[in-house]
Amino acid sequence: MLKDRQLPDQRGYFDRYGGRFVPETLMPALDELESAYQTARCDPSFWAEFQSLAEEYIGRPTPLFFAERLTAHCGGASIFLKREDLAHTGAHKINNALGQGLLARRMAKRRVIAETGAGQHGVATATVCAKLGMQCVVYMGEEDMRRQSLNVFRMKLLGAEVQPVSSGTRTLKDAINEAIRDWVSNVGDTYYLLGSTVGPHPYPVMVRDLQSIIGREAREQFLARCSRLPDYVVACVGGGSNALGIFHPFINDTEVELVGVEAGGRGIDSGAHAASISAGSVGVLHGAKSHVLQDCHGQILGTHSISAGLDYPGVGPEHSYYKSSGRASYVTATDEEALGAFQLLCRTEGIVPALESSHAIAHTVKLARRLRDHHTIMVNLSGRGDKDMEIVVEALGV
Repeated sequence: MLKDRQLPDQRGYFDRYGGRFVPETLMPALDELESAYQTARCDPSFWAEFQSLAEEYIGRPTPLFFAERLTAHCGGASIFLKREDLAHTGAHKINNALGQGLLARRMAKRRVIAETGAGQHGVATATVCAKLGMQCVVYMGEEDMRRQSLNVFRMKLLGAEVQPVSSGTRTLKDAINEAIRDWVSNVGDTYYLLGSTVGPHPYPVMVRDLQSIIGREAREQFLARCSRLPDYVVACVGGGSNALGIFHPFINDTEVELVGVEAGGRGIDSGAHAASISAGSVGVLHGAKSHVLQDCHGQILGTHSISAGLDYPGVGPEHSYYKSSGRASYVTATDEEALGAFQLLCRTEGIVPALESSHAIAHTVKLARRLRDHHTIMVNLSGRGDKDMEIVVEALGV
Protein backbone atom coordinates (compact mmCIF):
# COMPACT_ATOMS: atom_id res chain seq x y z
CA MET A 1 0.00 0.00 0.00
CA LEU A 2 1.33 3.44 -0.90
CA LYS A 3 2.33 5.99 1.70
CA ASP A 4 0.91 9.52 1.66
CA ARG A 5 4.02 11.30 0.43
CA GLN A 6 4.33 14.42 -1.67
CA LEU A 7 0.64 14.55 -2.48
CA PRO A 8 -0.89 17.75 -3.88
CA ASP A 9 -3.23 19.68 -1.59
CA GLN A 10 -6.90 18.85 -1.33
CA ARG A 11 -7.69 20.87 -4.45
CA GLY A 12 -5.09 18.96 -6.46
CA TYR A 13 -2.44 21.69 -6.57
CA PHE A 14 1.32 21.25 -6.49
CA ASP A 15 2.00 24.78 -5.25
CA ARG A 16 0.35 26.83 -8.05
CA TYR A 17 0.20 24.00 -10.60
CA GLY A 18 -2.60 21.49 -11.13
CA GLY A 19 -6.20 21.89 -10.02
CA ARG A 20 -9.39 21.34 -12.02
CA PHE A 21 -10.33 23.52 -14.97
CA VAL A 22 -13.16 21.53 -16.53
CA PRO A 23 -16.80 21.96 -17.58
CA GLU A 24 -19.27 21.84 -14.72
CA THR A 25 -20.73 18.62 -16.14
CA LEU A 26 -17.47 16.79 -15.40
CA MET A 27 -17.13 17.82 -11.76
CA PRO A 28 -19.38 15.03 -10.40
CA ALA A 29 -17.44 12.45 -12.42
CA LEU A 30 -14.12 13.76 -11.08
CA ASP A 31 -15.49 13.78 -7.53
CA GLU A 32 -16.63 10.18 -7.99
CA LEU A 33 -13.22 9.21 -9.38
CA GLU A 34 -11.33 10.93 -6.57
CA SER A 35 -13.48 9.26 -3.91
CA ALA A 36 -13.10 5.84 -5.52
CA TYR A 37 -9.34 6.21 -5.84
CA GLN A 38 -8.86 7.41 -2.27
CA THR A 39 -10.84 4.40 -1.04
CA ALA A 40 -8.84 2.03 -3.24
CA ARG A 41 -5.58 3.72 -2.29
CA CYS A 42 -6.17 2.87 1.36
CA ASP A 43 -7.32 -0.69 0.64
CA PRO A 44 -4.51 -3.28 0.91
CA SER A 45 -6.51 -5.72 -1.24
CA PHE A 46 -6.44 -3.29 -4.20
CA TRP A 47 -2.65 -3.04 -4.08
CA ALA A 48 -2.29 -6.78 -3.47
CA GLU A 49 -4.19 -7.53 -6.70
CA PHE A 50 -2.26 -4.82 -8.56
CA GLN A 51 1.07 -6.22 -7.35
CA SER A 52 0.08 -9.81 -8.14
CA LEU A 53 -0.90 -8.94 -11.72
CA ALA A 54 2.15 -6.68 -12.07
CA GLU A 55 4.33 -9.70 -11.36
CA GLU A 56 2.39 -12.45 -13.13
CA TYR A 57 0.93 -10.50 -16.08
CA ILE A 58 3.22 -7.51 -16.70
CA GLY A 59 6.41 -9.38 -15.78
CA ARG A 60 7.62 -7.15 -12.98
CA PRO A 61 10.09 -6.37 -11.63
CA THR A 62 11.74 -5.25 -14.84
CA PRO A 63 15.55 -5.58 -14.81
CA LEU A 64 18.10 -2.90 -13.99
CA PHE A 65 20.78 -3.39 -16.64
CA PHE A 66 24.36 -2.10 -16.64
CA ALA A 67 25.01 -0.81 -20.18
CA GLU A 68 28.68 -1.79 -20.23
CA ARG A 69 29.44 -1.14 -23.90
CA LEU A 70 27.51 2.15 -23.98
CA THR A 71 29.41 3.20 -20.86
CA ALA A 72 32.73 2.32 -22.51
CA HIS A 73 31.71 4.21 -25.65
CA CYS A 74 31.01 7.36 -23.65
CA GLY A 75 34.12 7.04 -21.53
CA GLY A 76 32.72 8.60 -18.37
CA ALA A 77 29.96 7.76 -15.90
CA SER A 78 28.51 4.27 -15.59
CA ILE A 79 25.09 4.00 -17.28
CA PHE A 80 22.29 1.77 -15.99
CA LEU A 81 19.01 1.18 -17.83
CA LYS A 82 15.69 0.47 -16.10
CA ARG A 83 14.23 -1.90 -18.69
CA GLU A 84 10.56 -0.89 -18.99
CA ASP A 85 10.83 -1.98 -22.62
CA LEU A 86 10.68 -5.54 -21.30
CA ALA A 87 7.29 -5.08 -19.62
CA HIS A 88 4.25 -6.70 -21.25
CA THR A 89 3.13 -4.63 -24.28
CA GLY A 90 6.62 -3.10 -24.55
CA ALA A 91 6.45 0.05 -22.43
CA HIS A 92 5.76 1.52 -19.00
CA LYS A 93 2.17 2.42 -20.00
CA ILE A 94 0.85 -0.98 -18.88
CA ASN A 95 1.49 -0.13 -15.19
CA ASN A 96 -0.98 2.74 -15.19
CA ALA A 97 -3.46 0.99 -17.47
CA LEU A 98 -3.60 -2.02 -15.17
CA GLY A 99 -4.16 0.05 -12.03
CA GLN A 100 -6.84 2.24 -13.58
CA GLY A 101 -8.48 -0.81 -15.18
CA LEU A 102 -8.82 -2.38 -11.74
CA LEU A 103 -10.25 0.91 -10.46
CA ALA A 104 -12.76 1.07 -13.34
CA ARG A 105 -13.91 -2.45 -12.53
CA ARG A 106 -14.22 -1.49 -8.86
CA MET A 107 -16.43 1.47 -9.93
CA ALA A 108 -18.57 -0.87 -12.09
CA LYS A 109 -17.69 1.04 -15.28
CA ARG A 110 -17.72 -1.44 -18.13
CA ARG A 111 -16.86 0.97 -20.96
CA VAL A 112 -13.34 2.36 -20.99
CA ILE A 113 -12.09 5.16 -23.23
CA ALA A 114 -8.54 6.35 -23.69
CA GLU A 115 -6.38 8.63 -25.80
CA THR A 116 -3.07 7.65 -27.33
CA GLY A 117 -0.19 9.30 -29.19
CA ALA A 118 2.52 6.76 -29.92
CA GLY A 119 -0.06 4.03 -29.44
CA GLN A 120 1.59 2.44 -26.41
CA HIS A 121 -1.05 3.70 -23.97
CA GLY A 122 -3.76 2.63 -26.39
CA VAL A 123 -2.25 -0.85 -26.67
CA ALA A 124 -1.86 -1.08 -22.89
CA THR A 125 -5.47 0.01 -22.32
CA ALA A 126 -6.77 -2.41 -24.95
CA THR A 127 -4.71 -5.17 -23.35
CA VAL A 128 -6.08 -4.53 -19.86
CA CYS A 129 -9.65 -4.26 -21.16
CA ALA A 130 -9.24 -7.62 -22.89
CA LYS A 131 -7.88 -9.11 -19.66
CA LEU A 132 -10.72 -7.69 -17.53
CA GLY A 133 -13.52 -8.14 -20.08
CA MET A 134 -14.32 -4.46 -20.71
CA GLN A 135 -15.37 -2.51 -23.79
CA CYS A 136 -12.51 -0.32 -25.06
CA VAL A 137 -12.53 2.77 -27.29
CA VAL A 138 -9.25 4.53 -28.10
CA TYR A 139 -9.02 8.01 -29.64
CA MET A 140 -5.95 8.60 -31.81
CA GLY A 141 -4.97 11.45 -34.11
CA GLU A 142 -4.84 10.58 -37.81
CA GLU A 143 -1.22 11.73 -38.05
CA ASP A 144 -0.26 9.42 -35.19
CA MET A 145 -2.25 6.59 -36.76
CA ARG A 146 -0.13 7.05 -39.89
CA ARG A 147 3.10 7.12 -37.90
CA GLN A 148 2.13 4.21 -35.63
CA SER A 149 0.15 1.89 -37.90
CA LEU A 150 1.50 -1.23 -36.19
CA ASN A 151 0.07 -0.17 -32.85
CA VAL A 152 -3.27 0.66 -34.48
CA PHE A 153 -3.41 -2.94 -35.70
CA ARG A 154 -2.43 -4.24 -32.26
CA MET A 155 -5.25 -2.31 -30.60
CA LYS A 156 -7.80 -3.65 -33.05
CA LEU A 157 -6.44 -7.16 -32.64
CA LEU A 158 -6.98 -6.81 -28.88
CA GLY A 159 -10.63 -5.92 -29.45
CA ALA A 160 -10.49 -2.14 -29.12
CA GLU A 161 -12.34 0.32 -31.32
CA VAL A 162 -9.87 2.91 -32.62
CA GLN A 163 -11.48 6.27 -33.33
CA PRO A 164 -9.45 8.48 -35.71
CA VAL A 165 -9.26 12.18 -34.83
CA SER A 166 -8.99 14.57 -37.77
CA SER A 167 -9.14 17.92 -35.95
CA GLY A 168 -6.25 20.27 -35.15
CA THR A 169 -2.79 18.81 -35.59
CA ARG A 170 -4.29 15.29 -35.57
CA THR A 171 -1.96 14.23 -32.73
CA LEU A 172 -2.14 13.53 -28.99
CA LYS A 173 -3.59 16.89 -27.92
CA ASP A 174 -6.54 16.43 -30.26
CA ALA A 175 -7.06 12.82 -29.19
CA ILE A 176 -7.37 13.99 -25.58
CA ASN A 177 -9.90 16.64 -26.65
CA GLU A 178 -12.09 13.99 -28.29
CA ALA A 179 -11.79 11.59 -25.36
CA ILE A 180 -12.92 14.33 -22.98
CA ARG A 181 -15.90 15.12 -25.25
CA ASP A 182 -16.89 11.45 -25.16
CA TRP A 183 -16.57 11.35 -21.37
CA VAL A 184 -18.75 14.45 -20.94
CA SER A 185 -21.49 12.73 -22.95
CA ASN A 186 -21.21 9.31 -21.28
CA VAL A 187 -20.11 9.87 -17.69
CA GLY A 188 -22.67 7.42 -16.32
CA ASP A 189 -21.18 4.20 -17.67
CA THR A 190 -17.77 5.28 -19.01
CA TYR A 191 -14.35 5.41 -17.37
CA TYR A 192 -11.73 7.70 -18.93
CA LEU A 193 -8.37 5.98 -18.56
CA LEU A 194 -6.01 8.93 -19.01
CA GLY A 195 -2.52 7.86 -19.95
CA SER A 196 -0.20 10.43 -18.40
CA THR A 197 0.30 12.67 -15.37
CA VAL A 198 -1.73 15.44 -17.00
CA GLY A 199 -5.36 16.49 -16.82
CA PRO A 200 -7.53 17.56 -13.89
CA HIS A 201 -7.11 16.28 -10.34
CA PRO A 202 -6.96 13.39 -9.39
CA TYR A 203 -5.36 12.09 -12.61
CA PRO A 204 -1.84 13.53 -12.13
CA VAL A 205 -1.39 12.01 -8.68
CA MET A 206 -3.20 8.78 -9.54
CA VAL A 207 -1.07 8.08 -12.62
CA ARG A 208 2.08 9.03 -10.71
CA ASP A 209 1.22 6.63 -7.88
CA LEU A 210 0.66 3.75 -10.29
CA GLN A 211 3.84 4.44 -12.26
CA SER A 212 5.95 4.82 -9.10
CA ILE A 213 6.37 1.06 -9.10
CA ILE A 214 9.17 1.78 -11.59
CA GLY A 215 11.16 3.99 -9.24
CA ARG A 216 10.56 1.86 -6.15
CA GLU A 217 11.96 -1.17 -7.94
CA ALA A 218 14.84 0.81 -9.45
CA ARG A 219 15.82 2.31 -6.11
CA GLU A 220 15.95 -1.10 -4.43
CA GLN A 221 17.77 -2.68 -7.37
CA PHE A 222 20.41 0.05 -7.52
CA LEU A 223 21.03 -0.09 -3.76
CA ALA A 224 21.37 -3.86 -3.89
CA ARG A 225 23.82 -3.66 -6.78
CA CYS A 226 25.90 -0.59 -5.93
CA SER A 227 25.28 -0.11 -2.18
CA ARG A 228 24.39 3.52 -2.85
CA LEU A 229 21.98 5.61 -4.87
CA PRO A 230 22.67 6.84 -8.43
CA ASP A 231 24.07 10.32 -8.96
CA TYR A 232 21.56 11.05 -11.75
CA VAL A 233 18.18 9.69 -12.79
CA VAL A 234 17.23 10.59 -16.38
CA ALA A 235 13.92 10.13 -18.23
CA CYS A 236 12.19 11.55 -21.27
CA VAL A 237 9.26 13.91 -20.66
CA GLY A 238 6.14 14.37 -22.77
CA GLY A 239 3.14 14.45 -20.48
CA GLY A 240 5.49 13.03 -17.90
CA SER A 241 4.32 9.66 -16.55
CA ASN A 242 7.46 7.59 -17.09
CA ALA A 243 9.61 10.36 -15.64
CA LEU A 244 7.48 10.82 -12.53
CA GLY A 245 7.29 7.06 -12.18
CA ILE A 246 11.04 6.84 -11.74
CA PHE A 247 11.59 10.29 -10.16
CA HIS A 248 9.05 10.18 -7.35
CA PRO A 249 10.59 7.46 -5.14
CA PHE A 250 13.84 9.50 -5.21
CA ILE A 251 12.18 12.83 -4.41
CA ASN A 252 13.50 12.99 -0.85
CA ASP A 253 16.98 11.78 -1.85
CA THR A 254 18.36 15.23 -2.54
CA GLU A 255 21.78 13.87 -3.47
CA VAL A 256 20.19 12.31 -6.56
CA GLU A 257 19.83 14.74 -9.46
CA LEU A 258 16.65 14.29 -11.51
CA VAL A 259 16.80 15.22 -15.20
CA GLY A 260 13.84 15.31 -17.59
CA VAL A 261 14.52 15.37 -21.34
CA GLU A 262 11.93 17.06 -23.55
CA ALA A 263 11.46 16.82 -27.31
CA GLY A 264 13.58 19.51 -28.95
CA GLY A 265 12.24 18.61 -32.39
CA ARG A 266 14.04 20.58 -35.09
CA GLY A 267 15.50 22.91 -32.45
CA ILE A 268 13.96 25.31 -29.95
CA ASP A 269 14.67 28.34 -32.15
CA SER A 270 12.79 26.72 -35.05
CA GLY A 271 9.52 26.64 -33.11
CA ALA A 272 9.05 23.03 -34.28
CA HIS A 273 9.40 21.23 -30.96
CA ALA A 274 7.41 19.96 -27.97
CA ALA A 275 9.47 21.37 -25.08
CA SER A 276 6.74 22.74 -22.81
CA ILE A 277 8.89 23.34 -19.74
CA SER A 278 12.02 24.51 -21.52
CA ALA A 279 10.25 26.87 -23.92
CA GLY A 280 6.67 27.27 -22.64
CA SER A 281 4.87 29.37 -20.05
CA VAL A 282 2.27 28.77 -17.38
CA GLY A 283 -1.22 28.21 -18.73
CA VAL A 284 -4.16 25.81 -18.69
CA LEU A 285 -4.49 22.75 -20.90
CA HIS A 286 -6.82 19.75 -20.56
CA GLY A 287 -8.08 20.71 -17.14
CA ALA A 288 -4.88 21.62 -15.29
CA LYS A 289 -2.49 24.54 -14.87
CA SER A 290 1.09 23.77 -15.86
CA HIS A 291 3.71 24.76 -18.40
CA VAL A 292 2.26 24.77 -21.91
CA LEU A 293 3.21 25.95 -25.37
CA GLN A 294 0.94 28.91 -26.11
CA ASP A 295 0.87 32.22 -27.92
CA CYS A 296 0.43 35.67 -26.36
CA HIS A 297 -3.35 35.16 -26.34
CA GLY A 298 -3.14 31.84 -24.48
CA GLN A 299 -3.95 29.78 -27.58
CA ILE A 300 -2.19 26.42 -27.66
CA LEU A 301 0.56 26.16 -30.28
CA GLY A 302 1.25 23.30 -32.64
CA THR A 303 4.09 20.96 -31.78
CA HIS A 304 6.57 18.70 -33.53
CA SER A 305 8.57 15.68 -32.45
CA ILE A 306 9.81 12.64 -34.31
CA SER A 307 8.40 10.65 -31.38
CA ALA A 308 4.59 10.64 -31.30
CA GLY A 309 4.56 10.00 -27.54
CA LEU A 310 6.36 13.28 -26.81
CA ASP A 311 4.40 15.34 -29.34
CA TYR A 312 2.26 17.19 -26.75
CA PRO A 313 2.10 20.93 -25.94
CA GLY A 314 1.92 20.57 -22.17
CA VAL A 315 3.36 18.72 -19.19
CA GLY A 316 2.05 17.31 -15.93
CA PRO A 317 1.69 19.84 -13.09
CA GLU A 318 4.05 17.97 -10.79
CA HIS A 319 6.84 18.43 -13.32
CA SER A 320 6.10 22.16 -13.39
CA TYR A 321 6.41 22.15 -9.60
CA TYR A 322 9.72 20.25 -9.74
CA LYS A 323 11.03 22.78 -12.24
CA SER A 324 9.94 25.81 -10.20
CA SER A 325 11.20 24.35 -6.92
CA GLY A 326 14.52 23.30 -8.46
CA ARG A 327 14.09 19.62 -7.51
CA ALA A 328 14.50 18.55 -11.13
CA SER A 329 16.13 20.08 -14.18
CA TYR A 330 14.79 19.89 -17.72
CA VAL A 331 16.74 19.84 -20.97
CA THR A 332 15.96 19.03 -24.60
CA ALA A 333 17.15 16.60 -27.25
CA THR A 334 16.47 17.19 -30.94
CA ASP A 335 15.08 14.71 -33.45
CA GLU A 336 18.57 14.29 -34.87
CA GLU A 337 20.09 13.62 -31.46
CA ALA A 338 17.36 11.11 -30.61
CA LEU A 339 17.91 9.27 -33.90
CA GLY A 340 21.62 9.14 -33.19
CA ALA A 341 21.02 7.75 -29.70
CA PHE A 342 18.55 5.22 -31.13
CA GLN A 343 21.24 3.84 -33.44
CA LEU A 344 23.94 4.00 -30.79
CA LEU A 345 22.03 1.89 -28.28
CA CYS A 346 21.19 -0.64 -30.99
CA ARG A 347 24.86 -1.01 -31.94
CA THR A 348 26.43 -0.95 -28.48
CA GLU A 349 23.93 -2.98 -26.47
CA GLY A 350 21.67 -4.78 -28.94
CA ILE A 351 18.66 -2.92 -27.50
CA VAL A 352 16.19 -1.16 -29.81
CA PRO A 353 14.68 1.71 -27.79
CA ALA A 354 11.52 3.68 -28.45
CA LEU A 355 12.16 7.08 -29.99
CA GLU A 356 10.75 8.61 -26.80
CA SER A 357 13.36 6.79 -24.68
CA SER A 358 16.03 7.69 -27.24
CA HIS A 359 15.70 11.33 -26.15
CA ALA A 360 16.75 10.30 -22.63
CA ILE A 361 19.63 8.24 -24.02
CA ALA A 362 20.79 11.20 -26.14
CA HIS A 363 21.16 13.45 -23.10
CA THR A 364 22.65 10.63 -21.02
CA VAL A 365 25.45 10.19 -23.56
CA LYS A 366 26.35 13.90 -23.32
CA LEU A 367 26.07 13.85 -19.53
CA ALA A 368 28.17 10.70 -19.08
CA ARG A 369 31.01 12.18 -21.11
CA ARG A 370 31.16 15.21 -18.79
CA LEU A 371 31.36 13.07 -15.65
CA ARG A 372 34.06 10.94 -14.04
CA ASP A 373 34.01 7.16 -14.05
CA HIS A 374 32.93 7.00 -10.39
CA HIS A 375 29.65 8.71 -11.24
CA THR A 376 26.49 6.77 -12.08
CA ILE A 377 23.45 7.54 -14.24
CA MET A 378 20.21 5.58 -14.23
CA VAL A 379 17.98 5.98 -17.29
CA ASN A 380 14.36 4.97 -17.56
CA LEU A 381 14.24 3.08 -20.85
CA SER A 382 10.51 3.60 -21.05
CA GLY A 383 9.71 1.53 -24.15
CA ARG A 384 10.96 -0.53 -27.07
CA GLY A 385 11.30 0.66 -30.63
CA ASP A 386 9.38 -1.90 -32.68
CA LYS A 387 6.58 0.63 -33.21
CA ASP A 388 9.02 3.23 -34.57
CA MET A 389 10.70 1.26 -37.34
CA GLU A 390 8.77 2.89 -40.20
CA ILE A 391 9.57 6.36 -38.83
CA VAL A 392 13.26 5.52 -38.48
CA VAL A 393 13.47 4.03 -41.98
CA GLU A 394 11.90 7.18 -43.41
CA ALA A 395 14.09 9.52 -41.33
CA LEU A 396 17.32 7.72 -42.20
CA GLY A 397 16.39 7.25 -45.85
CA VAL A 398 17.21 3.55 -45.86
